[in-house]
Amino acid sequence: MKIRIGVKYIIAFELALLFILIATMVYDNLNSKSTYAPVSASNIKYVEFNVTYLALDKAYAYDVKSQSEEVKLNWIELLSYLGAKYGGDFSKYSENDINSLVQKLQSKEETIGTLTEDMKYYSYYYEAYSAVLDGLVGEYEIEVVNEQNPTEKVWVEKYGLKGFSPIAKNFPYSDFDDFGVSRSYGYARNHLGHDMMSQVGTPVISVESGYVEILGWNQYGGWRIGIRSFDKKRYYYYAHLRKDFPYVKTLKEGDVVQAGDVIGYVGRTGYSSIENTNNIDDYHLHFGLQLVFDESKKESDNEIWVDCYSLVRFLYKNRSETVKNQDTKEWYRIYQIKDPAVESYLQNNKEQ
Repeated sequence: MKIRIGVKYIIAFELALLFILIATMVYDNLNSKSTYAPVSASNIKYVEFNVTYLALDKAYAYDVKSQSEEVKLNWIELLSYLGAKYGGDFSKYSENDINSLVQKLQSKEETIGTLTEDMKYYSYYYEAYSAVLDGLVGEYEIEVVNEQNPTEKVWVEKYGLKGFSPIAKNFPYSDFDDFGVSRSYGYARNHLGHDMMSQVGTPVISVESGYVEILGWNQYGGWRIGIRSFDKKRYYYYAHLRKDFPYVKTLKEGDVVQAGDVIGYVGRTGYSSIENTNNIDDYHLHFGLQLVFDESKKESDNEIWVDCYSLVRFLYKNRSETVKNQDTKEWYRIYQIKDPAVESYLQNNKEQ
């Protein structure tokens, strides 16, 4: 009898040790620095884009400058590294952090792969920030004034910011970070865009090249335009456009627009089920950016809209200059652009 009791105690002791060992292994696995598997875009349900203007500007400057150097930097990778480092909280941003990162990359001590292999959430931030920023920086051609003959324009090849501010150059506007502010018309909700207060008739500019997905009346947005990026990840929303003259007259759904094109005019339409009604207090452009990882969620209760305040401030460095046709009263861009993304999209559609 005593021997049986001893055996039971031994078995119980061994089981306890086994339990402790398994628990320790699980704990270590959960808290280890091993990377997660790459994030699938369809699994992203929420994105908080609070990258500051200073971080955007610095990462962009490094990217552009490095194109003539041996080690080429990618601004989205730099920002994604910082996002993973800060847990997405860019109130922690320090210029020393990005300088140190770039120094390691340029010295070839590390690659972005080796630096991020122990960052659990780097793949998430890279996927999320790519969804926001892809299409804004790259190679393109644009018209500029001919220095030898200022009355002429010539085409030049460039690498850099090919995305534009939503408001045309030389037209004033004011704004503040109003994302998430409450709205009450129709039902209580948060403001999922960025308001840019401007004068009636101010030309509204396409931020990125894409195609017109929606054009028409909505009781909340009034006359509005929805432009989709060619990769379908970004849906740009321009709302409260001008009464009687909301869009460029020839614009229609399905049309391809280039970054920097005039697409419409600032107004104050909306907040009415009756078309062409001015029911907004102040003239302004409502500019919104929706990320689409899953097409079934594009028009649902699970839409992903991001704060555009810092992004709009960053895009201010590239504003499309326009001129008015006095006969048609339309505004047009002065300097045309050739975006490879447009050529690729048109070629692919032609082949299909």
